[in-house]
This record gives sequence, structure tokens and C-alpha cells, in this order.
Amino acid sequence: MGANRKRRTGRVARDAHAKTVVVVVERRQAHPLYKKTVTLTSRFMAHDEENSCRAGDLVVIEETRPLSKLKNWRVVEILERAVG
Repeated sequence: MGANRKRRTGRVARDAHAKTVVVVVERRQAHPLYKKTVTLTSRFMAHDEENSCRAGDLVVIEETRPLSKLKNWRVVEILERAVG
């Protein structure tokens, strides 16, 4: 699609909604004062057209136009299926 769209890799936290998944993206960053590595998490609502994602899957999401009030990302591919 677009050349300059942001992409993130994260785990599916929830798949309860129709055609929507909640993806948790973790990033590690040094604390500005104490220099300890801190894990920061962000949650994104992403569009899953085929309803194929399940909780625990590792997915790549891409920024897109606003699809609803909270949803402006879409699932591009599933990298790894959840065990079980």
C-alpha cells in the first residue's frame, strides 16, 4: 500500500470483537535518569478482515486511515501462531 506507513510487531491480547483485535506492542527504553532498561507497552486496535487472528498470535500491523473511533491500524500478516 503506502510507502511511508508505520509498522509495528506485537502480540494479540484480545480477539473478542468482530473483525477487530487488540495488539500489545512492547518496546524497551533506557530510563532518562536512572538508565535502567524499562519495558513500555502500547495497545492498538487493529482491523482483522478475515477474523483469523487469535489471542497470543504474533502479528505485524500497519497504520491506515481511520476505520472507527479507536481503530486506525490493520493486520498485515501473522508471523507466529499461538501455541494451543
